[in-house]
Amino acid sequence: MGHHSNLLLLLSLTAIAATVSAHNITAILSDNPDYSDYNNFLSQTKLADEINSRQTITVLVLNNAAFSAVSGKHPLAVIKKVLSLLILLDYFDPTKLHQISNGTTLSTTLYQTTGNAEGNAGSVNITDLQGGKVGFGSATPGSKLDSTYTKSVKQIPYNISVLEISAPIIAPGILSAPPPSADVNITALIEKAGCKTFASLIVSNGVIKTFQSAADKGLTIFAPSDEAFKARGVPDLSKLTNAEVVSLLQYHASAKYLPVGSLKTTRDPISTLATNGAGKFDFTVSVAGDSVTLHTGVDSSRIADTVLDSTPLSIYTVDSVLLPSELFATSPSPAPAPEPAGAPSPSPASTPSPASAPSPLPASPPAPAGETPAGAPADAPSTAAERSSGKSAGVHVKASAVLTLTVTALSAIVISSVFMS
Repeated sequence: MGHHSNLLLLLSLTAIAATVSAHNITAILSDNPDYSDYNNFLSQTKLADEINSRQTITVLVLNNAAFSAVSGKHPLAVIKKVLSLLILLDYFDPTKLHQISNGTTLSTTLYQTTGNAEGNAGSVNITDLQGGKVGFGSATPGSKLDSTYTKSVKQIPYNISVLEISAPIIAPGILSAPPPSADVNITALIEKAGCKTFASLIVSNGVIKTFQSAADKGLTIFAPSDEAFKARGVPDLSKLTNAEVVSLLQYHASAKYLPVGSLKTTRDPISTLATNGAGKFDFTVSVAGDSVTLHTGVDSSRIADTVLDSTPLSIYTVDSVLLPSELFATSPSPAPAPEPAGAPSPSPASTPSPASAPSPLPASPPAPAGETPAGAPADAPSTAAERSSGKSAGVHVKASAVLTLTVTALSAIVISSVFMS
């Protein structure tokens, strides 16, 4: 009986180990810069997570030139649908492509699982053509085979296969979609999250219109809390020109959809809506545990919470007002702090003269992209979205490594127990 129990335990641990050792599509594609755009959009749309969560899958990839036909012309919601149609829920390697029964087969895709595909629009027609070519097209009757197999990229047998094809597969109606931001009230969401001051400023200065027009193709907003505007060192906005106020507000948004996972893995500076020919107006990101911090070169601010994370729009609250170095190369003039009730006025003798007043601190340099800032807490609280989902890329990697080590150790113990019995 003991032998059977130990063997069952060993088989269970082996199954767990197999699950832990799942593929990583982002890592597979990162080895080839020709797929950088495709790889980036897999992360932006969170399809990378969908791919990595499945045991058997085939990913049809496009190089940057072929993918630009979609990525450069359509909003993120449409790009996500097109990419979903390139993810087959079956395993096809080059050998299998040329051994298709009767020369043609239909394969279900990830797009079919969304519930938005009509008829056969969620399936792909794969046909072994004459001359050794393999064609791909929509399974909708009457659709053409507009794409062909180009080359193999990577195979982990019967787990994941990555194949390059020549062009996107376009199903009828897949390129049409209502603007995803039409039903999202950005101002109301920001106000409800405790950022009423920021909401009022973007409305009164017309920046909300810029946000709304950019949202369809991807937008991330970093909204400072009301307390952030009351903090010491925040500039007196009344001393800025209208153009400077607009730039400051636009600096709190990026024309990209950046879920937490993307922010954690980015290494390059992130441009903002304020970025123009006269200034970079960008910031860098560092990670400490589950805490994500933005560095402007003047100050830094931790992402406090996730307000919305829905392709193609994400909204976060941040602890501090982000101050771009283009506007505040030196420490900004703070707004005058309110006098406590009943406090006596300082006498002239107690007021420091300009000569004796301490000089402003120099602007802090931006933290190196992707590095942990010195002194940052290793276990800072995560965003609300990560606390509830636990899908952080960094956490997943650490958990996988620990679980793999644990499974390996337990397996060795069980094997030893079996043979000693």
